[in-house]
Amino acid sequence: MTTETNTKVRIRQKAEELFMKYGIRSVSMDDIANALGMSKKTIYQYFVDKDELVTAVVEADVQDMQGDCIKILEGSKDAIHEIFLTIDRLLEQFRNMNPMLIYDLEKFHIRGYQKFMDHKNKFLLQVIRKNLERGLAEGLYRDDLNADLVARFRLESMMIPFNIDLFPPTKFSMADVSKEIMELYVHGLVSQKGYKLIVKYKEERLKQANHDTLSGKTK
Repeated sequence: MTTETNTKVRIRQKAEELFMKYGIRSVSMDDIANALGMSKKTIYQYFVDKDELVTAVVEADVQDMQGDCIKILEGSKDAIHEIFLTIDRLLEQFRNMNPMLIYDLEKFHIRGYQKFMDHKNKFLLQVIRKNLERGLAEGLYRDDLNADLVARFRLESMMIPFNIDLFPPTKFSMADVSKEIMELYVHGLVSQKGYKLIVKYKEERLKQANHDTLSGKTK
């Protein structure tokens, strides 16, 4: 990686860190420059304006999210395990995410928002559909499911944790809301065989959490 490329990546990563924590609108180019210990002029050598920087952050995030989805699919034992691994990844992401992020993106950075929506409505919809097909083939999901309807429902339910009117951040954490929604979703999908796997994976996670607590580990 050249020095120039390295600097551009550093700027993008620092911007992402600040956007995730404080939201996009409340973070200025001055804030990013100060956090990096460089001049704003230097940032403008790599990004024409804040909008271009936001778009670059979204593009990198989308690439990472798609890579995560592929790794989760490859590392999962079955369709239900895939959902539990997805829950783990979402909790990791949402613990440090400002719920205003999507609102700021839609309101002030339409290019970035369109890229995110394209990822959501095409890539993520396919991921959900494939999981439903997998679960049906494995006999873990109810065979009377309307897969197309359920996939669209799941796609839109992903956005609920960002609704700050419904779940104000002072009362609810995005991670908790997302976990509850995902667990309700998977419980609604499963056959009797699938329900047994839910119980199994939950027990495994509880044992691991207890082990981590006893050994002094924190997640």
